[in-house]
Amino acid sequence: MGLIAKLVRDYITGHPSIQDALKMGIVNHSALARRICKELNIRHEEAVLAACRRYPLETLRGYSEDTVRRMLQKSRSETRTNVATITVVEGVDVLQRLGDVVEELLDENREVRLIQVSQGSVIILDDDCVSRVTKKLRAEHIVGVARGLVEIAVTSPETIEKTPGLLAFLAGALASHRINIVEEMSCYTDTIFLFDRKDMTRAMEVLTRNVR
Repeated sequence: MGLIAKLVRDYITGHPSIQDALKMGIVNHSALARRICKELNIRHEEAVLAACRRYPLETLRGYSEDTVRRMLQKSRSETRTNVATITVVEGVDVLQRLGDVVEELLDENREVRLIQVSQGSVIILDDDCVSRVTKKLRAEHIVGVARGLVEIAVTSPETIEKTPGLLAFLAGALASHRINIVEEMSCYTDTIFLFDRKDMTRAMEVLTRNVR
């Protein structure tokens, strides 16, 4: 493989949106070649154009949009307002303190999720429960608190575990409308997004168009 062909392949591989367009056969190869030449500072546009046209479409094995859409037709969405997140540092002491208060909230049938991340943990809970959690912690334990968030949860059939691409599809749809996702997660049958309240209406519109 020549240098230009390799540069073109690497560029397309690093841009999933272009890969999707290639799979759907809606790419203007000349426009793509001009963009690659500009971004990679390549002067040989004809060689880049030829490499774009020869890109091996059989290697684009990503998810099937039709399969994802069929899954979403069987899914449902639920919205919850007045949601908050508390981000805390890692540590056994912190987890012990959180464990006690999270257990209390669960016993009261309150919505609460505890997610461990590389640098600590994130607690997702009702806004009015924030003070109950922060009172159990020391000031140095708390990285940040975000309040007034909106949660939209998409619940799908169990076959979602064998259906790649649903999270990527929904996240891409939201990103295309410049909607910022504060937090996102995919657990078993649920795909969950958290947004700022100002983005609630637009996020609901985007997700409702894709979920029955």
